[in-house]
Amino acid sequence: MDKNKFIVICCLSLSGLGAQSYPLPITEYDYRIPENNVSPIAIGMGGLNLTNMGDYFAASSNPALLADNKATYVTSSFRLGNDEDLDFLHAMRFSNVLKAKQFGYFSVVSKNVGWSYRPLASIHISEWNAAGDETQYYDYQLDSFQMTVGAKDNEYEQIGAGLTLKYVTGRLVYLREKFHNNQFIREAFIDNKVKGFSGDLGFVVRQENFTWGGCIYDLFSRLYWESYDSEPIQRRAALGFEYQSGGLSLLGGVQGKVAKTPVTTFHLGLTQDWEWESQDFATDRLISQNFVLRAGLYSQNFHGTDNIYYTLGTGYKYNVFRFDFSMTNSGMRLRDSRYLFSIALSM
Repeated sequence: MDKNKFIVICCLSLSGLGAQSYPLPITEYDYRIPENNVSPIAIGMGGLNLTNMGDYFAASSNPALLADNKATYVTSSFRLGNDEDLDFLHAMRFSNVLKAKQFGYFSVVSKNVGWSYRPLASIHISEWNAAGDETQYYDYQLDSFQMTVGAKDNEYEQIGAGLTLKYVTGRLVYLREKFHNNQFIREAFIDNKVKGFSGDLGFVVRQENFTWGGCIYDLFSRLYWESYDSEPIQRRAALGFEYQSGGLSLLGGVQGKVAKTPVTTFHLGLTQDWEWESQDFATDRLISQNFVLRAGLYSQNFHGTDNIYYTLGTGYKYNVFRFDFSMTNSGMRLRDSRYLFSIALSM
């Protein structure tokens, strides 16, 4: 073997071993927790929507809802909330942490097909320990690019199905250094990229005033790290129903991990929808308008108000423009509320 080629192979092997000498500071890949829902419409009515066609973020909630979609629209959401002090223990245990203020979702939908971009994780921490002799830096970003297709058979128009395919890409940078004898000593360093894929599968069934829906999120998935073993994304499954009478809708559902130790949340929501038309004095044509009020709650056990998340939301549509807003907090602590709003343009 050529001497120079042998040296290059040895260097690459040593660099790979060095990258794996520090374990990944992520122990769980779970991105479908209710708090990270990208839809202010779903958040406002209890944090889960598997059945409501009025959700412009249906491609994210349940891909089967696109089976009945006839419109073309562009929508995006943005989250606002109080900046919380995030410690390293929490950041390393979970990979689904998002910034309190950040862009949440962007989607283009044309009838039964949708294309979307969604940040799954966005964590940035840089701090010293209490003793002031150790510093840690942690930066993790993971993004998902999605395509959704909904369809139904003309012979069974009450049944719809949908599939979302996702391409996932991201990067983790982690550094831990100790200050000793007036110099920094590196104790751990990771700089690794990750790519992967995932998919959601959903269904919806309509029977007069009732609608039933379900979805399995990340049914098949894999994340491939450059220098570490590949890992699956945590599967979650959800089932829900909706009873609609005129402009009033009552929704309920459950969502949980598909795992040996499942974590299940129970969701309830209520919406009231008003629609009317008004005359545009400039063009003399009729303009459609829509106003919605939403309220709901969800929890794992409903043991005390501190364990219950309360949600409120509203939406307004004027002609082709639509704005939706939601607020959620636990224990009715308004100062800790998280806000999500969206803007949509339909054609």
